[in-house]
Amino acid sequence: MAGSADNPEGRAPARQLQVETHGLDVIGDTERKGTPRTLFWPWFGANVSILGLSYGAFALGFSISFWQALIAGVVGIVFSFLLCGFIAVAGKRGSAPTMVLGRAAYGVRGNRLPSVISWVLTVGWETVLCALATMATATVFSRLGWGGGTETKVVALILVGALTVAGGVMGFDLIMRLQTVITVVTGVLTVVYVVLVADHIHWSTVSAIPPGSTQEFIGALVFMMTGFGLGWVNAAADYSRYLPRGSSSRGVIGWTTFGASAAPLLLLVFGLLLAGSSDKLGAAVAADPIGALTILLPTWFLVPFAVVAVLGLVGGAVLDIYSSGLALLSAGLRIPRYLAALVDGVLMIAGSVYIVFVADDFLGQFMGFLTTLGVPIAAWCGIMLADLALRRRDYDETDLYRPSGRYGDIPLTPLLLTVAATALGWGLVTNSAAHWLTWQGYLLQPFGLGGKSGAWAYANLGVLAALALGFLGTLALGRARVRDQEAQAPSPADAGAVV
Repeated sequence: MAGSADNPEGRAPARQLQVETHGLDVIGDTERKGTPRTLFWPWFGANVSILGLSYGAFALGFSISFWQALIAGVVGIVFSFLLCGFIAVAGKRGSAPTMVLGRAAYGVRGNRLPSVISWVLTVGWETVLCALATMATATVFSRLGWGGGTETKVVALILVGALTVAGGVMGFDLIMRLQTVITVVTGVLTVVYVVLVADHIHWSTVSAIPPGSTQEFIGALVFMMTGFGLGWVNAAADYSRYLPRGSSSRGVIGWTTFGASAAPLLLLVFGLLLAGSSDKLGAAVAADPIGALTILLPTWFLVPFAVVAVLGLVGGAVLDIYSSGLALLSAGLRIPRYLAALVDGVLMIAGSVYIVFVADDFLGQFMGFLTTLGVPIAAWCGIMLADLALRRRDYDETDLYRPSGRYGDIPLTPLLLTVAATALGWGLVTNSAAHWLTWQGYLLQPFGLGGKSGAWAYANLGVLAALALGFLGTLALGRARVRDQEAQAPSPADAGAVV
C-alpha cells in the first residue's frame, strides 16, 4: 500500500470498532493495511508486562551469577523472539492465521494435532496472566489496608477476565488500539517504578553471587526461551497477516523481534539487579511474581503500580485469547471466531480460580507448564521454520483449506517427526517441582547424562533437542514434498471442499 504526504505509512482510514468477523479465512487485499512498523505496537504491548522484572528472580533461581543470568536472558529472549519474526513472515505471505498456514507443512487435517497443542498453550498462558493480575491486585489492596482477601480477588478476577475476553471477542482492530494505549501507559509507569526502587540495588551484593555450572546456565537459557518467544511462536503470524503482500520480510522480522524483545530486555536487567540484591525478594517472587514487587514501593505509588501490572498482563492475555480462539477453530471446532474466544475466556477464568484460590506453589507449576508444552511447541516451530525456509513462493490460499489439495490431508512424515521430537524432548527435561510431571527425564540415564538427579537434569535440553530435530528433520525429509507442491499450477477459488 503506497503512502502519501498526508498518510506516509499508507495506513487505512480509522474504522469504527466492531466485532471482527474474520476467523480462519484469508484476509483480502482490500483489508490489508499498515507497514511492518505497526507490528511494534502489539508485540511491545504484549511483553511490556512488569512480570519481566520477576524473570530476574527466576533466572537467578538456577543458581547462576548475575552475568550468567544476563547472558542467558539476552540470548534466550532475542533468539526466541527472532523465531517469532521468521514465522511472522508466513503471515504476510499467506494472509491466514498461524495455525492455518501450518497446514502447508502438516496437511489440512493433520494440522489439527499442533493446533490442539497451540490451543492448550495459549489458554494456559492467558490463564497464568489473568491469575497474576488478580494476585497482584489483591496484594496491592492488602498493603493499602483496603482488604486483599477473597472478595478483592473475586472482583479483580472478574474485571481482568472481562477486559481480556472483551479484547479477544472484539478482535484485531480493538487489540491494535488497545495495545498502543497499554504500551504508552505501562511504559511510562514502569520507568517511574524503576526510578522509585533503584536505591534498593546493591551492586556489591549482586556481583558477589557465585557463578553456576554450564548445565545451570543452559537451564536458565532454555527457561527464558520458553517463557518468552517460544510462548508466542504459534501465534506469530496472526497479526502480520493483515499487512500488504509487498511488505518487507526483513521489516516484518525486525519489527516483530524488536517490539517483542525491547521491554523484556530492559526489565530483565533491572529485575536481576533487584533480585540479586535481596534474597527475600527473590523468594517472595516465587509465590507471587507481581505482588512481591510491591515490597519495595512507597505507599503512594501502589495504585499506579496496580494499574501498570494489570494493564501489562492484560496486554499479553488479550493476544493469547485472540490466538487461542483461532487455534481452537483450526483444531476443528466449527463456531464463529468470537464464540471460540468466549469459550477460551470461560476456561481462562476457571483456570485462574484454581491458581488464585487452590494452588499453593505457583512457580513450580508454572515452570512445569512451560517446559512440558515448550517441547512440542519447539518441535512444531522447527518444522514450521524449515518448511518456510524451503518455500520459494507464497502459499496457495485455496489449497490451505482443501484436504484434496497440494498440501495433502494427513501426511505422516511431519506428524511422526513431531511425535519423535516430543518424545525425545520430554525424555531430556525434568519437572520435579510439579509432582504430576515426574515421569519426564526418562532418557537422561540412557544417554549418560546422570539421570534425573544428575548435573544435566535441569538443563532442559529437551526443548533444544525438539527444536533441532524438527528443523533438521524437515530440511532432510520435506524438500521433495515442498518442491512438488510449488510445481503445481494455482488452484481455482472454487476448487472443492473447504475445511
